[in-house]
Parts: sequence; C-alpha cells; structure tokens
Amino acid sequence: MSRSAHPAGPRHGDVLPEGHYLAPPGDLNALDPKIWSRTVTRDADGTATVGGIPVTELAAEFGTPAYVLDEADFRARARAWHEAFGGGADVYYAGKAFLSKAVVRWLHEEGLNLDVCSPGELAVALAAGMPPERIALHGNNKSAAELEQAVKAGVGHIVLDSAAEIERLAAIAERQGVRQPVLVRVTVGVEAHTHEFIATAHEDQKFGFSLGQGAAAQAVREVLGHAGSLELRGLHSHIGSQIFDTAGFEVAARRVVGLLAEIRDEHGVELPEIDLGGGLGIAYTSEDDPREPAEIATALAGIVRRECAERRLAVPRLSVEPGRAIVGPTAFTLYEVGTVKPLPGLRTYVSVDGGMSDNIRTALYDAEYSVALVSRRSTAGPMLARVVGKHCESGDIVVKNAFLPADLAPGDLIAVPATGAYCRSMASNYNHALRPPVVAVAEGAARVIVRRETEEDLLRLDIG
Repeated sequence: MSRSAHPAGPRHGDVLPEGHYLAPPGDLNALDPKIWSRTVTRDADGTATVGGIPVTELAAEFGTPAYVLDEADFRARARAWHEAFGGGADVYYAGKAFLSKAVVRWLHEEGLNLDVCSPGELAVALAAGMPPERIALHGNNKSAAELEQAVKAGVGHIVLDSAAEIERLAAIAERQGVRQPVLVRVTVGVEAHTHEFIATAHEDQKFGFSLGQGAAAQAVREVLGHAGSLELRGLHSHIGSQIFDTAGFEVAARRVVGLLAEIRDEHGVELPEIDLGGGLGIAYTSEDDPREPAEIATALAGIVRRECAERRLAVPRLSVEPGRAIVGPTAFTLYEVGTVKPLPGLRTYVSVDGGMSDNIRTALYDAEYSVALVSRRSTAGPMLARVVGKHCESGDIVVKNAFLPADLAPGDLIAVPATGAYCRSMASNYNHALRPPVVAVAEGAARVIVRRETEEDLLRLDIG
C-alpha cells in the first residue's frame, strides 16, 4: 500500500479557507485522555488499543464502521456520578443519549436511575430489568397509550409537559386506581450558551410550562386539583446541553425554588423534590474543559441550599439527569479510510465507510470532533483534513477540520472519539445504509451489544 505524502493545503496554525483559525497540532500519534475513553492507549507498534484489544482486531472481527464502547469507563463514570451526589440525591441517566439492554443492566448495577422519553426506551428499560420505580418518563407529547403503559408499569415519575397531558394522565391514573407521582416541567427563561436547537429553557420552544407567563403556577394548581390520582412530587427544569459551567443552573435553581416558595404560600404545600435536568458537557476536542461530577454535585447542592435558606424552605431532594456526560466519552467510532483526495491550497478530503448516517451531529449542530489514525504509528507531517462520509450530500461531514498524518492512505483505520452520545441513538438508514454495531470492550474481551443491521433487516420492513 502506497503511503506517499499528500499536499496538505494550509499548514498548521494557518487561517482556514472559511476564515477560522485552527490551532497547531501536537504529536499526531498522541491520544488525549481528555477526549478518549480511559482504557485507550497505543501498543508498542503504535496501534490503538481499548480494553487491551487492538483496534485492528476489532475491525477484523466486527467490521467497520463500528461504535466501540469502553465498558469499564462507562461503569466508572456512572459510579462517579452516583458517589458524587451520595444518598441525598438521585442520578437519572438520560437514556436518549444511548440506550441498550446492556447499558440498562450496567446502570442498575452501579446504582443509577433511568430517564426515558419514549415507549421504545421504556420497553428496553423494563426488558433489561430496571425497577420501574427507578424510571422517570419525559416527553412533550405523550400519547394516551404511552401514559397507560407507564402507569401500568409503575414508573416512579412522569414529568408533565402540557395542560392536556395533566388531564389525560389524571384520567388514566384514576381508571387504573393509582396515584401517579409527577413532576411539573418548568421553562425558566434561562438560555444556555449552546446551539439554538439544544437550548431548551428559553420561552420560545416546545418544552414545559412557562414560569414568566404564569403557566407553571397554573399547571401546579391543576395537578393539585387532581390530588386523588396525581401526586405532585416537585418541579423539573432543563436548560440545555453541552454546558461547561453552573452559572445557568444557578439562575434556574433560583427561579424554580422561587416557584416552590410561591406554591407553599398559595397552597400550604412544600414540595419534596427538585430536578435540575442534565446537559453537562464533555470534551470533543482538547480545547473543551468539562467539570468533574464531584465539582458539579457540590455546586448544585450548594446552589439549592442557599436558595432554599433565603426563602425558609426545607431543602428538597435533588435530582440530575446526566446522559452525554456518562456515555459520551466512553465510545469512539472506528472507520476505514476509502479515498484520500487532496485539494491543493485548501485541504485533503478523507472519505470513510460511514458518515452522517452514523453521526448526524456535525450536520445537525455544526458539532466539533477530533480524529486520529489508529491502525499504526506515523512519522509523517500533518495535513489539514476534512473527514467525510459516503452519502450523497455535500454536508455529509464527520470532522470538519483536523490534522491527520500526510501519509494517510486507503485501508488505514481512523477513529473519532467521544461518540458515545447521540450518534447510535440518532443513526439513520439514509441511502439505505446499515446502522453499525455497538461493540462493548472490557478486560480483554469484546462482544456485540447492539448488532449491525443487515440487508435482510431493511427488506423485512419493506412489505412491497
């Protein structure tokens, strides 16, 4: 296989053609532990390994593209969140980030609860043995059938999102002869510093009851009016995603606790729970600087205590909902390079055997990712590259701008880290692509926990 150097276009440290500056690369063979899962390293030959297994062996056995999930890292991160918040708070893993039966079992064993937002996620959770009382159900448009399923299963919380849903759930719970615990989702008017499509607490969006317009207070009145079938446990807030500080949470907590005080004054009731949601960020590139779970726990608990003390409220039980912060760093996507196409004076396009069907986030959110050559060590200099997929879209981009070794060639394996969250769960069959498998690796053993789709899977759904 020829590995002659390709014209690299702009050199490291140059301004890119679209006007952005890209920082100079360090050692192209280095794997930044901030970005990669904890057991990833390189062996003596320069091949990347995870859980003690070379990626070349994983590619040979399971094919590419493939999501490779570091089970030990996942468990360690789940355990860190559980230990950080201790017995006085609840940690709900946000299943929308990535969910499978194996992941549910890991969560259960590590002491975490689970947040689901669809009948499919609930079915996976129950099939894998998660106790229903440790499950919370979200969603802005839950159907009667979904609510029937959740109430019958005995889920621990249902997060209410609309006036119609309050009436719908109250009637269902009454018919089933239960008193369903609920939270009211409050839109607090705090806009996280994130992409417009993943900021969820400003007023102009589909989630929750507006605090500023009085809808949240009215929702509380309506829920309390159904006290025979609905048990109002507390309030819920979620301000966005990929957040790196707690300033937004502080404002949100102040406003939610303010509503708790209003509820006490109007109804004589002190609600015992408050859920501040999730959205904590992870490192997709070396420039990202996420917070550790212990730091987050200390900050959020302190914020809630201070706000409650000011209003002479008992401190409610705190809940949080990390999803990306647990699973995101624990997986990478393994690809094989198919073509390497230099564009002199611009960049080199590196096409892989996947693309937007296995990672839509770059096209959807303009997300930033890192990438590395993982099947060997290279001594070549850097070339400015854009990693793209094989789909019929010019926006089919996996990594917009990155430096890769200039001797990169077809057949090489490259990997994109931090793809554990929202990649497999948002994957599609665009161009009738087959969704990749999820391969869990731990202590020198690898197994498929979600198998690769086949052409038979596609044809079975197409009834002609």
